[in-house]
Amino acid sequence: MIEKLRAIKERYDELTALVSDPSVIGRQNEWRTLIKERASLTDLVTAFEGLDSAMNEVAELKKALEGQNEPEFRDMLEAEVRVQQETSERLMAEIKILLLPKDPNDDKNVIVEVRAGAGGNEAALFAGNLYRMYMRFAERQGWKTELMSASPSDLGGFKEAIFMIEGKGAYSKLKFESGVHRVQRVPDTEASGRIHTSTATVAVLPEAEEVDIMIDQNDLRIDTFCSSGPGGQSVNTTYSAVRITHLPTGIAVNMQDEKSQTKNRDKAMKVLRARLLEAEQSKRDAELTEARRGQVGSGDRSERIRTYNFSQSRVSDHRINLTTHRLDAILDGDINELIDALTTHDQLEKLQRS
Repeated sequence: MIEKLRAIKERYDELTALVSDPSVIGRQNEWRTLIKERASLTDLVTAFEGLDSAMNEVAELKKALEGQNEPEFRDMLEAEVRVQQETSERLMAEIKILLLPKDPNDDKNVIVEVRAGAGGNEAALFAGNLYRMYMRFAERQGWKTELMSASPSDLGGFKEAIFMIEGKGAYSKLKFESGVHRVQRVPDTEASGRIHTSTATVAVLPEAEEVDIMIDQNDLRIDTFCSSGPGGQSVNTTYSAVRITHLPTGIAVNMQDEKSQTKNRDKAMKVLRARLLEAEQSKRDAELTEARRGQVGSGDRSERIRTYNFSQSRVSDHRINLTTHRLDAILDGDINELIDALTTHDQLEKLQRS
């Protein structure tokens, strides 16, 4: 492993020289690619430099111990050896994680789809809770959000909400949120105080660029129609709403929140590309069942992943047997505890397979 790390350090140093070369800076596309590659190696190289320093320090300290007969000085040297060895072990564990294959989508923006499931109006209210939770989380991260499409329910909440979150590492943070979320609480309309169980589904899709998924325009059917619902006096009088259907897969996207047909079409294409990329990746994952088996859930929208119990202020993630009694904070977007635990579990699973 050390030789592999030295080779990575040499490549990093080479990239550092290249990105400062005026002749390379003038070739913007090449320069940006090199900058991105160098950035991807920075954490690994920093950890390796720390490891190399600690290992050298241990060697020097052990050399100093040879022939050392003064008890007090010997104890001091041995204590420092233990400190440096612990540092080496910590950095080695960190390096092993950094060397794991990266998910190519981790740094991408995401399109999140939240839909009310079983439970009628209560499910729609819960979908609204989840929508707010993710929006608050994004706000805490300093990320940009955009509501792309929403279908409000009669009593509040959403039948469906589709929104984009733009920020570095958005997909890496939110990718384990896909699946069925379950709520257990007493609805406001329940006179007897009986707890109801409702569900909402969440899909977290990495934003797909045109280079990620090529779409033949001949494979698309684009329909326009008058928008329905709130949106101003022009909403129901112009053909601004758009439905794009991908004929080979049957995947269809409706978009009507904007007054401009062009804007609705652009949004619909973003969602369509993301859904097609997800479908392609799911097909690929299904063919790699052995690798898939070790992941934190399949990300399938039919898989129940978490329960939110209001009477006990409890949130339980069923994939990693994690329970916390911080329901209010979590619904206010403080979900780092869940995300960190899921990420750590996934990394440990991958390390065991590597």
